[in-house]
Amino acid sequence: MARDSRKSAVRPEPGDGWSRRAFLTAGAAVGGGLLLNMRIPLAAVAGEERSRMTAGATLNAFIRIAPDGIVTIQSKNPEIGQGVKTMLPMIVAEELDADWGKVRIEQAEVNPAKYGPQFAGGSLATPLNWDPLRRAGAAGRQMLVAAAARTWGVPASECATDAGIVRHTPTGRTLGYGALAATAATLPAPDLKSVTLKDPKDFRIVGHSVRGIDSPKIVAGQPLFGIDVTVPGMRYAVFEKCPVFGGKVVSANLEKLRALPGVRQAFLVKGGAALTGLLDGVAIVADSWWAAERALDQLEATWDPGAAANQSTEGFARSAAELAPRKPQRTIRREGDVDAALAMAAKVVRGEYSYPFLAHATLEPQNCTARVNKGKVEIWAPTQAPQAGRELVAKTLGIGVDDVTVHMTRCGGGFGRRLNNDSMVEAAWIAREAGVPVKLLWNRRQDMQHDFYRPAGFHNFTAGLDAAGRLIAFRDHFVSFGVGDDFAYMAGLQPTEFPARLIANIDFGASLIPLAVPTGPLRAPASNALAFAFQSFVDELAHAADRDPLAFRLDLLGEPRRLPTPTNQYGPQPDFDTGRMRGVLELVGERSGWGRRTLAPRSGMGIAFYYSHYGYFAEVVQASVGNDGAVKVDKVWIAGDVGSQIINPTGAETQVQGAALDGLGQALGQVITIDGGRAVQSNYHDFQLLRMQQAPPVEVHFRTSANPPTGLGEPALPPVIPALCNAIFAATGKRVRTLPIDPGELKSS
Repeated sequence: MARDSRKSAVRPEPGDGWSRRAFLTAGAAVGGGLLLNMRIPLAAVAGEERSRMTAGATLNAFIRIAPDGIVTIQSKNPEIGQGVKTMLPMIVAEELDADWGKVRIEQAEVNPAKYGPQFAGGSLATPLNWDPLRRAGAAGRQMLVAAAARTWGVPASECATDAGIVRHTPTGRTLGYGALAATAATLPAPDLKSVTLKDPKDFRIVGHSVRGIDSPKIVAGQPLFGIDVTVPGMRYAVFEKCPVFGGKVVSANLEKLRALPGVRQAFLVKGGAALTGLLDGVAIVADSWWAAERALDQLEATWDPGAAANQSTEGFARSAAELAPRKPQRTIRREGDVDAALAMAAKVVRGEYSYPFLAHATLEPQNCTARVNKGKVEIWAPTQAPQAGRELVAKTLGIGVDDVTVHMTRCGGGFGRRLNNDSMVEAAWIAREAGVPVKLLWNRRQDMQHDFYRPAGFHNFTAGLDAAGRLIAFRDHFVSFGVGDDFAYMAGLQPTEFPARLIANIDFGASLIPLAVPTGPLRAPASNALAFAFQSFVDELAHAADRDPLAFRLDLLGEPRRLPTPTNQYGPQPDFDTGRMRGVLELVGERSGWGRRTLAPRSGMGIAFYYSHYGYFAEVVQASVGNDGAVKVDKVWIAGDVGSQIINPTGAETQVQGAALDGLGQALGQVITIDGGRAVQSNYHDFQLLRMQQAPPVEVHFRTSANPPTGLGEPALPPVIPALCNAIFAATGKRVRTLPIDPGELKSS
């Protein structure tokens, strides 16, 4: 991984959200030493990003320093592979000036009263925690310095810290943190707003590569994931729902199931909740998961499929084709006069783009272990939203939230799927009915066919270019999906979608197809689909204008400036900085050798950019297309700007590379087809993840900028899909307008 520091990084200052509610308390830890309890309102998050969360909520973290100098840091958020369990404690340890070799990390309990919101989603861990956790660590460092000064009877100004020790500068005397912990515990905690933060040039931990805290255990196959959990007296459960989304169970051959080897119980579950809660189904409880799974093969159930049975991918496509030429049902953004501009245009370009529903396909299927005893529920779950799951279980079982305890396990992939806690509420319900602890484990078919899918969509673009090849008008009639009068979850289009705000004549409209298929966020939600359509069409415009695609995009962005972004459902949003986007475009062009490479026949390079989850990313893909239409991705270059600091370079590079490979997999082979209100695909044979031999080298470059650090789990994914499709056009002259890529359409004539 390389870095480009053309703009110097600055240390972000705390926002105006700091108040007396932000405080640190100190006390003695069990067994001696220092226990720091940080309590910070989310309104204190530095910079523009703090507005994403609800004001008045609080975040808590704990730092424990033992007499032997071991520093234990609680990691409050779920670990889903994004490295947050290592990254967040790095921030605390840096400002504490701890010896990383003596740092221990523990997964925090689910307790919003202590820790505030605990979730993994939206690439928010860094923007929400960067400044608060720095201040928590700095406060601990200040207390240890004060303890040393008291011990030596010297001014605190004469003392400094260095990797787990305090040194008296004039005499060279030192004391370790462990020796000072008991004294520090008796001192008042400082005001978090007033603590002195390190200059980033002095960082010893942040900005340096640190191995993931769980990596050795993962390599050794030690139990970490939800699927690994066992509790005394536990039995195994499977749960079969109606294959048609939202359908209800009528009857099942329960007596036959109960007589099968190893089966202890089989019963109907009458859920009937919304798609996010407990659905109808048949539960089987057995001595082993294999026995339960084999019994599932013998299930004969009668289902009431409901209205969703009439929905299909073919039907959606027909509806979209009927709606496309009509007037949009709603206006998303309209500025200027697109019709007049198109009438005056030297060239009018049209393009129709579509993309399918997608499943999350996490390697670890949905699972949960639950124990119910005397009205109390205890849960072990790989969840991205443990508190939301806790509340869902309490509501469904008719008990208090305080009667539900959730233990977070490591997640074997999340990508947004585990923000829904359907497996959690199913396990809790089955455990209560069975009267024993149960581990519920979905099989791969169930996981693929009962997802909350990335929505499909259809875009009908029209754009006008003037005689100089400048974009003067842009229209999109977006045919998407709706539930009632609203967009289906994650099926919408923001009025700020590029190139809005950059040209005078813009018209975004939408029409909705009724949908019963459950939808939800998938890594870089909405952006992962919209980037393909918009950035591919922008590439069409560049070629229609006879312009270099990189230069065309830079001209559209114009001079560096900040474009205000309206408040949305998350609150005030950061401005869009055209200068930051220009910076990553120029950087990726330079590092990829854009326009300077000699390529073989049927090989090409494509470029795209996207702003997602506060991250600015531009990407170049080099691809080759065989005469049979087979696509080979030769290399990917990525340039990203996520602010002033890369916290863990190894983790950052891994996240960016993984996002790009994830996007390539989506483009090359992933589709969920709906037929009769049910998903057709059932496993990795017909929903293909990227294979090892398909994975290209991915070269990552970061451009630091004077902005608070932001997250990396999602923003690198969206640009890679259109960059690949644009490379295919450069290689073959054939434009990919529908995903996944069909090799049959790319064969040489």
